[in-house]
Amino acid sequence: MSRKFSPAAWVKRILLRVLIVLAVFWGGGIALFSIVPVPFSAVMVERQLSAWLSGDFGYVAHSDWVSMDEISPMMGLAVIAAEDQKFPEHWGFDVAAIEKALAHNERHETRVRGASTLSQQTAKNLFLWDGRSWLRKGLEAGLTLGIETVWSKKRILTVYLNIAEFGEGVFGVEAAAQRYFHKPASRLTLSEAALLAAVLPNPIKFKASAPSGYVHSRQAWIVRQMRQLGGESFMESHNLK
Repeated sequence: MSRKFSPAAWVKRILLRVLIVLAVFWGGGIALFSIVPVPFSAVMVERQLSAWLSGDFGYVAHSDWVSMDEISPMMGLAVIAAEDQKFPEHWGFDVAAIEKALAHNERHETRVRGASTLSQQTAKNLFLWDGRSWLRKGLEAGLTLGIETVWSKKRILTVYLNIAEFGEGVFGVEAAAQRYFHKPASRLTLSEAALLAAVLPNPIKFKASAPSGYVHSRQAWIVRQMRQLGGESFMESHNLK
């Protein structure tokens, strides 16, 4: 006697299989990229496809992979100072920052504040799509835990710096250093690193090539934070160089 076909059960089976495939794919990616340079990220693919679909065939999203030895310590310090000052200590999530962001967003519905750590941003940029949704945030949380479990903090920072978006078609700190300062990432100064970090909240709106007053003020704030953290000694003490 055949069982009655159930659309709901069929959908659940399909979704379960998709989740298993994605889990294997993402798990393999986390293991692979713990040692292998990242050739491209999901956000880079999304930007490239969007450009092609809009008819912009001149847009090229690419990054030039460099190891942490080829990146100025000032650049790593700048993004930590700007985005995630508890990066060396937390396990992927800054609970205090999340609570503050939730409280702020309840009071200011039109000005949403995020609380993503560098680990979360790395997971999202590498494996997921851009935008806001509970589904994406849930997947991001799982991927963040996986990255924090398998990768060292230095590896997370290295990948982040190599896939972060610094402008239209400019991904990774090496491409950004060459585009905006005509030098390799290894020679970025404290001020230059702070300027690149200053545009990270919205690298399409905020431009390192033509910084607005807001970007300059944010750059100055980041420089102060870098010095308060202890400068290059901060990177050395946490084995992030």
